[in-house]
Amino acid sequence: MKKIILYLGLASIGGMIAGAILLVFAIIIATPNLPSLEAVTDYQPKVPLRIYSADEEMIGEFGEERRNVTPIAKFPDALKKAVLSIEDDRFYEHHGVDFQGVARAALVNLGGGMSQGASTITMQVARNFFLSNEKTLTRKLYEILLAWKIEQNLSKDKILELYMNQIYLGQRSYGFASAARIYFGKNVNELSIAESAMLAGLPKAPSAYNPVVNFRRAKIRQEYILQRMRDLKYISSNDYAEAMLEELLVKGLGKEFNVRADYVAEYARQLLVTMYGENVYVQGLKVYTTVKKAHQEAAYQAVRKGILDYDLKHGYRGPEGFVEIPNAAFDSKQMKRALDEALISHSSSDEIQSGVVLEASSSELKVFISSGEMVSIKGAGLSFVKEALSPSAQPKLRIKKGSIVRVMPSSNNTFQIVQMPEVESALISLNPQTGAILAMSGGFDFRRGQFNHAMQAQRQPGSSFKPFIYAAALEKGIMPRTLVNDAYLSIGGAETGSKPWEPKNYDGKTEGLMTVRAALARSKNLATVRIIRAIGPVYAQSFIQKFGFEAEKHPPYLTLALGAGSATPLQMAVGYSIFANGGYGVEPYLISRIVDMRGKIIFEASPQAVGDESLRVLDERTAFVADSLLQEVTRSGTAASARVKLSRTDIAGKTGTTNDAHDAWFAGYHPKVSAVVWMGFDKPRSLGSNETGGGLSLPVWINYMTRALADAPDMPRVKPAGVEWEDGDWVIPEFTARPKYPSLKD
Repeated sequence: MKKIILYLGLASIGGMIAGAILLVFAIIIATPNLPSLEAVTDYQPKVPLRIYSADEEMIGEFGEERRNVTPIAKFPDALKKAVLSIEDDRFYEHHGVDFQGVARAALVNLGGGMSQGASTITMQVARNFFLSNEKTLTRKLYEILLAWKIEQNLSKDKILELYMNQIYLGQRSYGFASAARIYFGKNVNELSIAESAMLAGLPKAPSAYNPVVNFRRAKIRQEYILQRMRDLKYISSNDYAEAMLEELLVKGLGKEFNVRADYVAEYARQLLVTMYGENVYVQGLKVYTTVKKAHQEAAYQAVRKGILDYDLKHGYRGPEGFVEIPNAAFDSKQMKRALDEALISHSSSDEIQSGVVLEASSSELKVFISSGEMVSIKGAGLSFVKEALSPSAQPKLRIKKGSIVRVMPSSNNTFQIVQMPEVESALISLNPQTGAILAMSGGFDFRRGQFNHAMQAQRQPGSSFKPFIYAAALEKGIMPRTLVNDAYLSIGGAETGSKPWEPKNYDGKTEGLMTVRAALARSKNLATVRIIRAIGPVYAQSFIQKFGFEAEKHPPYLTLALGAGSATPLQMAVGYSIFANGGYGVEPYLISRIVDMRGKIIFEASPQAVGDESLRVLDERTAFVADSLLQEVTRSGTAASARVKLSRTDIAGKTGTTNDAHDAWFAGYHPKVSAVVWMGFDKPRSLGSNETGGGLSLPVWINYMTRALADAPDMPRVKPAGVEWEDGDWVIPEFTARPKYPSLKD
């Protein structure tokens, strides 16, 4: 028996010696084949393209890897300790390898062929930068050797810095600085102990511990990490207790930016790709736009409110869908799975959430909403869908148990039933003095549709186009006090080049002779057609090109006067800027500067300033008098409510409504802000028989301008030389000497 034991002992020793020899041999063979450490000694990560507002607030990020490279000193101590407590609490003591952990992993590997655990932070850096995730003994050997090599060449702090910037943490975020913004909307140095522990739990399994989609699981891991931090004396018992009780506010998907400017960010991205190609997604460029945070938020909110107000006026279209509710307890896995699956294809739109009706009566709905709450809706919250709660409601309108509906917060912490709107709208504003884009909202929800109505939608501008025709008439000697007949008119096919035409005013009524000023203020179609007949549509087509409009989009017919061509909201904003700035052409621009990853400015805009006479496109006298006509619209005309609600006398603009109310516009300005609002359906159809630009788009414009002009001083106009006040109105003597147009009174 002793011989057997001796034999086994010698065999074991021999095996260990042989294993050691093999290990040394493997190290000798593998060491020369180790990769260069250049990837970590000269760290050049893929850093995404980032878009910022003029106030340096991030509004967009593009790239496969969302990363914000941060020096180790900028990471808060609590975050570093949270990471060390769960990943490698002996990090500052070992030399790259924790031998106890490696021995345990090696035994598992020899037994089952796959290694497990025990990777130090240095080993993880080696794996993340140089190796695959394949779990084999060979890969583990290379990982150990690389860890030693890294420790010989880099300081501990540098290794930890590499780890904390490179590690994948879900939601396309790489590194803890990026994760802090994406999950909590904070700079990394603002993280609390509780938030730090939550993020420290992500490296092991970013999908499984993602707090956005698996908050409960993420919370369990966070609490374990907090316990580790306490046990390791990284935090005090009081810190631990406070962190355990802290309510974590995790940001939802798509809400990582504080400013809602998706259309702005996307347009900036397109411009950058045009300028620099597809490599812009990995070069770490920072793009600063001209958009101001306050302006952008005002535009976003104004457009959303305008669309929802319209939608609430035009009736409920019925639930979005229906789901069979299982006969199970509300808190059961079966019920939660059924509800989650029902809502997965009905994504939220900012404050508008989807929900499943669990109980329905004529006076109350109990709805499980996408945020995970059960809400009770009654009273005013049901007013929009009152008819849909009746047992006699049409089947497609009826709200019942299992209906998928939309809810949004209302006053006093209550909810109301709404619906996702079908109508679209856009708002764009410029600085008329420079052309800088101040705000852009291209639609109701960028995630629902990326088509940018502010820049891409070619729509009929309707009566909002009339000021350009009136400006053309001024230079033909037709002054504000000139009389024009607002009477029925029949135009034969010979003149129209097509069918006979009988234009009509919006209300179908006529008022007879009136001044040109009154005709524009009251948006009289018949008077406007007489004006373009007098000056000639060919001349009018040529004249409007001064404002940047394309001739081919505005054929030289009489209908040009009523806005029968097509223009984008951006083009209209540029055109109105010329009235606002006294007659100077402006080139709209969005990007003010571009900075590379090293902080070097590689592009900076240099817009030409208004006042340079080489930029003049409109006679300053014409611009002044046309501006006075547009001020009249806000004083006594179709936009008089703007002056009252804004309590300002220095604004001007024009409403616009096309045939059958397919498009509703308001274009207006202050000397410092030119803004245009459009509303309509993507596939043109009537907005409603009584809908107008003054009723739909003007309120959106007012809501935006309330904030945009909050700090703007009152800016009275300065009369240029060559304009006189005669018989109660402005005249341009040089132009009045030109031929008269008796046909205006016919």
